[in-house]
Amino acid sequence: MSASRGPGRPPGPETGGARASGAPHGPATDAVRLPRATAGTGGPTVPKARAAEPADAPEHTPPTGRFLARATLLTASLTVAAALLGLVRDQSLARLFGAGRGTDAFLVAWTVPEFAATLLIEDGLAFALIPAFSLALARRAQGAAGDPVRSLVAGTLPRLALAFAAVGALLALAAPQFVGVLAPGLPDAGLAVDCTRLTATCVLTFGLAGYCSAALRAHRRFLAPAAIYVAYNVGIVTAMYALGGRWGVRSAAVGVAAGGCLMVLVQLPSLLGRLSRRRTARARPGETAEARPMDVPLLASVLLFALGRQSQVLIERFLASGLPAGAISHLNYAQKVAQIPMTLSTMLCTVTFPVVARALAEGDTERARARVERDLAVAAAVVLLGTAAVIACAPQLIGLLFQRGAFTAADTAATAAVMRVYAFGLLGQTLTGVLIRSYFSAGRATWYPAGAMAVGLAVTFWIGDRTVGTGGVTGIAAANAAGITVTAVLLLAGTGRRGVPLRTRQVLGGLGRPLVAAAAATGAGAWVASLPAAPLAGLVAGGTTVTVVFALLGCALGARGFASALRLVRTRTRRVAHAFFR
Repeated sequence: MSASRGPGRPPGPETGGARASGAPHGPATDAVRLPRATAGTGGPTVPKARAAEPADAPEHTPPTGRFLARATLLTASLTVAAALLGLVRDQSLARLFGAGRGTDAFLVAWTVPEFAATLLIEDGLAFALIPAFSLALARRAQGAAGDPVRSLVAGTLPRLALAFAAVGALLALAAPQFVGVLAPGLPDAGLAVDCTRLTATCVLTFGLAGYCSAALRAHRRFLAPAAIYVAYNVGIVTAMYALGGRWGVRSAAVGVAAGGCLMVLVQLPSLLGRLSRRRTARARPGETAEARPMDVPLLASVLLFALGRQSQVLIERFLASGLPAGAISHLNYAQKVAQIPMTLSTMLCTVTFPVVARALAEGDTERARARVERDLAVAAAVVLLGTAAVIACAPQLIGLLFQRGAFTAADTAATAAVMRVYAFGLLGQTLTGVLIRSYFSAGRATWYPAGAMAVGLAVTFWIGDRTVGTGGVTGIAAANAAGITVTAVLLLAGTGRRGVPLRTRQVLGGLGRPLVAAAAATGAGAWVASLPAAPLAGLVAGGTTVTVVFALLGCALGARGFASALRLVRTRTRRVAHAFFR
């Protein structure tokens, strides 16, 4: 399934915002990727901060476990809030505009913020800017001449902002051609063009939001970056209800534009406060304020992979544009719900990313391998539980979430069928999300992930092109699941010199037991969920059955990472509940 993360999901482990039906990389993860002396890697050597500068020391000293736990809890809490608001947004879109020509046109335009979020907030800028800001902060604390942080901002922000504005303006001008290429069979191309011109503004606003997020996370400030998708969804929901009566689905595109501005505004006060801090150290003679330049090959390799992963959405909408009205909408609603388990599973691995990066920097590949293999086992257990629940309770989930207003029972049935097929790709999506971090954790450019993603895209298009005529949207969903699974297998097989050297056979062997537990739980849950007539009762009964059967079988079979996954889920649930209700 696709990794669409912009307008619909909270960010994943490498972002700082809050990638799920609210649009899944966490702040705690990125914040500790500070430039440091490396053992045998040729990386930059950063002197230790002097004791005379206590105000700046916390931004450069290694974070404590308690600090990381609090940052993770903060991110998780705001991720949940963004996901809930994203759900409200999707429900509002379905209620106000249903699943037809209008929503299909808007969702084509929504491709722009989906790509912008992935490239400008969640992957590319984060990998390039966080190390640069971290090095500038360390040089500031050491007493370098001038202010390296402000020098970095002055040398990068104007140029990047100009590039973002130029790309956004070009996209707005070329909106007819963009829609024609992306969805050539779309019934209401004119409406899609109007919406695209509105959403094109997010190239600039998302770029600025991503820049602010990277700078703040380097300063170890997490609240504002984690809140950006909350503000974004508030803007969309408000615009739809305020303007939907007059402007129809165009109001959702206006909301995207307004939400992008809110993403910047919610971070600006915090960023200005950090940049306006006065220095307390004196510069040493002969030192300069040169900032570390961006690693262009690393940025290019990350962007190419992210672009390829997000291109699954393009293939979906290209193939679905020739189907009857509502096909793209059914794909979108199914995807948003089905991706929730993937978001939860990868969020559990967020804080381990700096552990892997530190181990590789120190040359301890054994410790890095053990950490990644454990992450894969835990994430697989969590996502397989979610997959079983999604497949077993799909009609009840979609009915409760969307069946109201213009969203009919027929839309519920079509969306549930698509979601069940999508769910077969959740394991591949999760494995891809965990494995890709092992490739880039050393901070070096590698082109293999982009090649693996290209093969997966080719599989997606080939299968989708041959099944869309007979299977419709379910054929597209099946192609998506197959393509991302191929990518995950290639990424797992390619570890070693390109990434963390995993024991491939052991990893694959460890997936067998939770797969058996998930299959049994799916069958039992689907049967129980179908017994009650009321959707809510069916969802509760089916979900409970899935959880109990999966837990019992997983423990009985001794699935690796199973007990750890249950403990992590229980711990995160308690912490989030404590944060909300204390």
